[in-house]
Amino acid sequence: MKTVTFREYITEILKTAVYEKDESSDAIIAEAPCLPGCFTQGRNFEEARENLIDAIELWVTVGLKKGEKMPVINGCRLAADSKVLVYV
Repeated sequence: MKTVTFREYITEILKTAVYEKDESSDAIIAEAPCLPGCFTQGRNFEEARENLIDAIELWVTVGLKKGEKMPVINGCRLAADSKVLVYV
């Protein structure tokens, strides 16, 4: 298992992202299936991806503040503990 920075962790999560067009609203739905409940939408793919990055950052940050253990994504573990989060 590899230990990665916050930025690298987000990159790994984005590799698992799923994007679908919502036919009823023409929005693009973006989801990070490896993070339960982490999804968003945008008017196009680029906006949906940017919104998903924001949602992932929030999901991880809130989880860490609550003391939750972050999931291993693609064999990568986030380099963080309850007091220090590594940003690069």
